[in-house]
Amino acid sequence: MANVTIYHNPRCGTSRKTLELIRKKGIEPEVIEYLKTPPTGKELDGILKLLGMEPRGLIRTKEAEYKKLKLDHSDLSRAELIAAMVKNPILIQRPIVLSGGRAALGRPPENVERIL
Repeated sequence: MANVTIYHNPRCGTSRKTLELIRKKGIEPEVIEYLKTPPTGKELDGILKLLGMEPRGLIRTKEAEYKKLKLDHSDLSRAELIAAMVKNPILIQRPIVLSGGRAALGRPPENVERIL
């Protein structure tokens, strides 16, 4: 069985449900509380590629930091957006699950079943 990693926020109900779904399948994932231990820029770039997403698809636009940092400007580069998420991990959608060289965003939690 492939190693499973979840980028998790224990305060988020969706993230908790996703973790529970994984554990009910008999899998004990590596849990990374990404607010305490954010991914590096290189890691986040790799995650985005696995998800088949651009950075804007993974940014939480309703967070205060999004407006404060003026991330709605369309001229910001991929690298600038990734750097903003690494520096302000609250901006990263959650949970993200990695398994066997694949990734899924657990919104809704059932999305991760296809990679487990």
